[in-house]
Amino acid sequence: MARIVFGAGYRVLTLEELPVPELEIAVHTAGVGGWDADIREGWNPGGRIRFPLVLGRDGSGTIAQAGSRVRRFKMGDQVYSYSWNNPKGGFYAQYVVVSAELVAPFPQPPLDLEHAGAVPTTGLTALQGIADHLDVQTGEHVMIHGASGAVGTLAIQFAKERGAKVLAVASGRDGTALVRRLGADVVVDGHRDDFVVATFKFALKGVDAVLVLGNGDSVLRCLDALRQGGRLAYPNGVAPTLKKGTVCESLHMTRKLAFREFEKLNRTVRKANLQVPIAAEFNLDLAAEAHRRIDQGHVLGKIVLLVR
Repeated sequence: MARIVFGAGYRVLTLEELPVPELEIAVHTAGVGGWDADIREGWNPGGRIRFPLVLGRDGSGTIAQAGSRVRRFKMGDQVYSYSWNNPKGGFYAQYVVVSAELVAPFPQPPLDLEHAGAVPTTGLTALQGIADHLDVQTGEHVMIHGASGAVGTLAIQFAKERGAKVLAVASGRDGTALVRRLGADVVVDGHRDDFVVATFKFALKGVDAVLVLGNGDSVLRCLDALRQGGRLAYPNGVAPTLKKGTVCESLHMTRKLAFREFEKLNRTVRKANLQVPIAAEFNLDLAAEAHRRIDQGHVLGKIVLLVR
């Protein structure tokens, strides 16, 4: 954390780096994502991984300790948080220590501790895609590719809250039923039907924006569904080759002004009366089984570990 130190006269102004205030959270629920499985295998966008490593990028719980410089929280507050590359370990634990700037109270309702634990990383990513990068507007036609996953199920609701018409590309009868229940206007089974053909029935000139959350060869076909000058956004790890005139944004999690991002997320969660689909629950000692389920694929919503 940077701060300006000052004294008598402007010449004594200096910029110094100070430790970021930290909080200890008694973990209630930890989110389990595909990125956890990737990190388990050695992937890390932020540098080299040192094992042994406590996994878990996000979760919820209760403030167990707050440092003397922490002003926004007190003991017993219920919060949710995310933390990438935390040298003190992740959320697959009874307690986790994180920077205070990466912690926020969550809206109750519609969230409780269990569902809040599934939201931080996926919720911030979905909102970043829909609101910040795609800047979805009322009346626009939006396609969400990979809509039945942890990010997609939230992105549908955020797009609808902003007044958009949503075409959701999911997979399987269970996946298409889920996204329809969450408010998608048109639903396509991407494994059975041609979603590009469906797109031009949905929007005659193509959709205004696409959030790409799937993978494989179908990612490139998302470009064919865009109108001229349309916008496309995607998370790390998905990088389609663009056609001329397409505005493309890559989603990156950042800790800069994270508390402001949480405030924006909380407002949107309330407005959308957000539903958070839980694909499966496992106790902390069954984390290996949770990862086995991740590796099997076709996860509808988010898998969580119940710690308390």
